[in-house]
Amino acid sequence: MTQTAPKADPSQEAAPAAALHTGSSDIRALLTRNLRQSGIYIAFVAIVALFAILTGGTSLSPINITNIVLQYSYILVLAIGMVIVIIAGHIDLSVGSVVALTGAVSAVLVIGQGLPWWVGILAALAVGLVVGAWHGFWVAYVGIPAFIVTLAGMLLFRGLTLRVLDNISLSPFTPEYQVVASGFLNGLLGGEGFDAFTLLIGAIAVAGYAVSGFRTRVARITYMQPVESFPLFVTRVVLVGAVVMAFAWQLAHARGLPVVLIILAALVLAYGVITRRTVFGRQVYAIGGNLSAAQLSGVRVRTVNFWIFVNMGLLSAIAGIIYSSRSNGAQPAAGNMFELDAIAAAFIGGAAVTGGVGTVVGAMVGGLIMAVMSNGMQLMGVDQSIQSVVKGLVLLLAVAFDIYNKRRGAGAR
Repeated sequence: MTQTAPKADPSQEAAPAAALHTGSSDIRALLTRNLRQSGIYIAFVAIVALFAILTGGTSLSPINITNIVLQYSYILVLAIGMVIVIIAGHIDLSVGSVVALTGAVSAVLVIGQGLPWWVGILAALAVGLVVGAWHGFWVAYVGIPAFIVTLAGMLLFRGLTLRVLDNISLSPFTPEYQVVASGFLNGLLGGEGFDAFTLLIGAIAVAGYAVSGFRTRVARITYMQPVESFPLFVTRVVLVGAVVMAFAWQLAHARGLPVVLIILAALVLAYGVITRRTVFGRQVYAIGGNLSAAQLSGVRVRTVNFWIFVNMGLLSAIAGIIYSSRSNGAQPAAGNMFELDAIAAAFIGGAAVTGGVGTVVGAMVGGLIMAVMSNGMQLMGVDQSIQSVVKGLVLLLAVAFDIYNKRRGAGAR
């Protein structure tokens, strides 16, 4: 008896073709459907344009854009882990102290003991994992709220940093270690007055974004979800591509592609996949969205919470390596207030105070908003006290905007 192959779902076969003709052209409806995410992108563009005008274009110069990437990369790394913690309904106040501790351990081994640079990196990563497991144990298995556990960790690991460094600073690191945060890939493919390799990477990123966006569009149509019209989709891809290529062009005319940007891009891609396309990522959203429902659905809440904090410890160690490499040493006061910058990046990027909502890309945009504002105000010579006031107001408005969206959604129902 011969077996016939199962027929493909007609809706799945027609989806790619339908992607060219299906969708709404109502831009206002598309923007208001997900006001939290669309609003943050519009705000980012507006802030970049504002400081470009106020600084006479200096904020968009090749050198300044490169400096923004180098100076704020470790905050963006922390924001990736922090947004996952916040999505699950927790908070981590210890990341600044963990950054200091991991950098201190690496400095003692590389600078103090003369060991190879990679030994310091591995040791820092190991310390970060141990710290994350420590927090995860108390939160997940003992049941102490993350706020209290990480507040204790902030004090504990700051004290350990002072002990490890013996209250003194250590510097400088070896040139190999400094490459992590201050190295560039330049001249691999040549270029007259610019780095062709940087432009190639930018073009690959745009192509990847276009393909990924089209596949997402096809999937949404298959499941009968609303999408924008194809001309609007193409317009969005073109605009994003233009921004990415302009960014790559500026980097190519400065010092080339920063090594730390490659590290950051790899982390964003990896955690974007983890949060959106893996069981673990769905479980994190489930725990933050409705803990009781997650438990009844069979989610192993304790295990997931444990690994959330282990992951935060790992990313804190990576941020510590980047920061110590950037500062070319370890200081007892390193990482001070980093946790607040990471938390602000997550909330400004669209994470909900009550958990269950947030994206890695949104956290990156939130972190970049903080970076552009800080950099722009520094270029303008704004007093540090005023900078703190502005950052605080922006964070407050971002949370107020989140609460407004929730009330608006509840009223619509």
